[in-house]
Amino acid sequence: MTTLENPVTGERFTFTHRSPEKLAFDFALREGGKVPIPHVHAVQTERFEVVAGTVRFRLGLRTLIAHPGDVIEVPPGVTHAFANVGTGEAQMRIEVTPALAMAELFTEVVALAHAGRMNRRGLPRDPRDLATLAHRYAEEAHAPLLTARLQRWLMAPLVRRRRAALQPSSARAA
Repeated sequence: MTTLENPVTGERFTFTHRSPEKLAFDFALREGGKVPIPHVHAVQTERFEVVAGTVRFRLGLRTLIAHPGDVIEVPPGVTHAFANVGTGEAQMRIEVTPALAMAELFTEVVALAHAGRMNRRGLPRDPRDLATLAHRYAEEAHAPLLTARLQRWLMAPLVRRRRAALQPSSARAA
């Protein structure tokens, strides 16, 4: 089992099942922790089972408070976010179907956090990093008011600049 820990947001992911059909993981979130921004999964269903703690979910315009034993299912296309509103660490079992590249998205975000490239809210400090993530993982998650296609189109110039900046100077001169 692979475990990822985000030092900025206090999230811990322990992957328990990975296949194209489903990503399952045990998830822990420190007291007061929350996902950085509300987001949408265009084609994925996300299922949360609260194991410990108290978690506030925002699903569209609704707010739900979930306790151990509660299950929250978020269908595709629903804007959502969640936060640990209890005392101590919140723990959940989460399933995402289909998996797409969610594990890779989490891995890349955690790597950016470990490299010091995230702000205290858990978002990339450099807008080009944000654009690269948004472009690369547009099918997995996108901003609530943008379709994945529109998000990719809007972020494309920043992605091109980021790629150009990462190329060795000899490759740019050729």
